[in-house]
Amino acid sequence: MLELAVAHTLYERFTHFDEGQMAKLRSHVVSRASCAVVARELGLGERLLERAAGNAGDELAKLATNRNVLAAVLEAALAALYLVHGFEKVAGPVVDAFESRIQYALFNQVDFKTELQETLARSGRSVTYTLLDAEGPPHERLFTAAAVVEGRELGIGRGMSKKAAEQDAAREALGRLEPAVAGDAPASRG
Repeated sequence: MLELAVAHTLYERFTHFDEGQMAKLRSHVVSRASCAVVARELGLGERLLERAAGNAGDELAKLATNRNVLAAVLEAALAALYLVHGFEKVAGPVVDAFESRIQYALFNQVDFKTELQETLARSGRSVTYTLLDAEGPPHERLFTAAAVVEGRELGIGRGMSKKAAEQDAAREALGRLEPAVAGDAPASRG
């Protein structure tokens, strides 16, 4: 329901975007990270704690602020709203709730992995990602990943998921690419 509502809105609003731009934008807006941000904006973590009166402990407080838990709670709430009220009544308010994420995705680079891959491909190179470390308890894990180009660690990143760590590593790698080399296309033979 969330993906359909957002995709429909983006399609109507950004008619000049090509399929790739539209897919990147939609993907970011409906991502787990975006769902967690919207859940925080709506105060869902606090509402969970309020409803758990008498059971609120440190573990519950940690769960109520955990990105994955908040995203899952938001997704479940949206599903319930859809089942009770139907798509037509829910789609508009859902898009309104995600408007800040649409604006963020429009004006911020949100997919460093794709940008790094495309930049390297222009010079005939590619990137792989290696998980270097995962530490902490399962509900608060911190991952460390490396972006490896031609056998060299070009960027190291950290995040609360493997994907987030890889995005951070790609961001760092993009910053370290030599501008002249990053934009060079392979020489054509004529």
